[in-house]
Amino acid sequence: METAQVLQQGENQVVVLPKDFQVEGSEVYVKKVDSTIVLIAKENPWGSLFDSLSEFSEDFMETREQPVLDSREEWE
Repeated sequence: METAQVLQQGENQVVVLPKDFQVEGSEVYVKKVDSTIVLIAKENPWGSLFDSLSEFSEDFMETREQPVLDSREEWE
């Protein structure tokens, strides 16, 4: 696992990303979950999701059992 350097700049911290982890643009979304910090490129926040869709096989969730849909009255 690679590491990044954390520097103190006044009251803020700056994370220096290794070259292979650099993102396009000058801003990222940041989220903290317990002790984990996630950075998401602001330029294309959904990019990794869309890129991952091709990784699913054709039979993904083929055996998933769905309940029968409820009958509902027509919307007028």
